Amino acid sequence: MVWGMRILTGLQPSGKLHVGNYFGAMKPAVELQGQGECFYFIADYHAMTSGGAGDELRENVRELAIDFLACGLDPEKSVFFRQSAVPEVNELAWILSTVCPMPLLNKCHSYKDKVAQGISPNHALFAYPVLMAADILLYDSNKVPVGRDQKQHLEVTRSLATKMNESYGEGTLVMPEAIIKQETELVIGTDGRKMSKSYGNTLPIFGEEKKLKKLVMKIVTDSTPVEDPKPTEGSTVIALFRLFAGEPEVATMIADHESGGCGYGDFKKRLAGAYWDYFEPMRKRREEIVADTGYVDEVLRKGAERAREESAKVLDRVKKAVGLV
Repeated sequence: MVWGMRILTGLQPSGKLHVGNYFGAMKPAVELQGQGECFYFIADYHAMTSGGAGDELRENVRELAIDFLACGLDPEKSVFFRQSAVPEVNELAWILSTVCPMPLLNKCHSYKDKVAQGISPNHALFAYPVLMAADILLYDSNKVPVGRDQKQHLEVTRSLATKMNESYGEGTLVMPEAIIKQETELVIGTDGRKMSKSYGNTLPIFGEEKKLKKLVMKIVTDSTPVEDPKPTEGSTVIALFRLFAGEPEVATMIADHESGGCGYGDFKKRLAGAYWDYFEPMRKRREEIVADTGYVDEVLRKGAERAREESAKVLDRVKKAVGLV
């Protein structure tokens, strides 16, 4: 572990997690455990910007906690908590908003994209980057794993940290840096576009074998006859297979594409098998967690206590700098 290195990331509880969530955020987060002091949170405040609340939100939070733990998050190595269990984040968000120029938020593409997708425009959705900045800055985070679509929000965070330090003194807030895992920053969905719930092209992490394999068999391909060579460039099947299979298996699939004689149905069956086998250890761990009633609640409770200890230190420093105490 690199002492003094603090790593932070958050996931929204917006329903069943999919392969894009796993390779884009969860797997990199799990791999970072031991490389620094990791703070991982469930972004339930952020989830409310899309309209999910009440029983649906509570259920999604719990399912995300179970899934993250099943996929390798170790509460002995990481601080794992609900965003809403640390009320200091909203206080810091307000302070940051006082130095946030409107043009900085106006240029953020995420708000426009979500409104275009039919999400009702509201202040929380528009000010999302400020709360995200508070999430990061509240724990003196040094490194923040983000997907390509969140990179702009981290730039907003850095801009706000700079303005705070310029206005109230160098060292008021720690300047974070992005970690972008290049090879999996964009996971392809079953239709060839980015994997996203909004496109309906996802492969879930957990579920019944028959249903999951059926989704794989629906992957969009071209109409090349079985006997003919098939294109490998831009192949959705190969792109997904790379995530689950070793290099020798991937090389064999590519060679079989190029030589002809194998149909897309065969390639999809190989992908379905690799996909199912990859998550087998996670499925077993998930069953153990579900059977241990109270485990998840205890993990989140302890995580929130630790998170509040650290957030109180940072918020106290900021409040002193701005003159609130």
